[in-house]
Amino acid sequence: MITKDMIIKEIIEINPELATILMESGMHCISCPAVYGETLEEACMVHGIDVDELVNVLNTINDSKPVENKEDE
Repeated sequence: MITKDMIIKEIIEINPELATILMESGMHCISCPAVYGETLEEACMVHGIDVDELVNVLNTINDSKPVENKEDE
């Protein structure tokens, strides 16, 4: 589950596809050094984005990601 107190880098590590959503939301600096220490909430404040709305979108997309079932051969 994505939360607003998570570091941006953590979110991208959970699901790299979420980087696209962050960029589409106005966070075009997801490759800058701030991703290693800035929380989602802090980044949203800087970029004028509603953090609760973005958390909802990120979780909706992340939760819809298909789970890979790997069977032992």
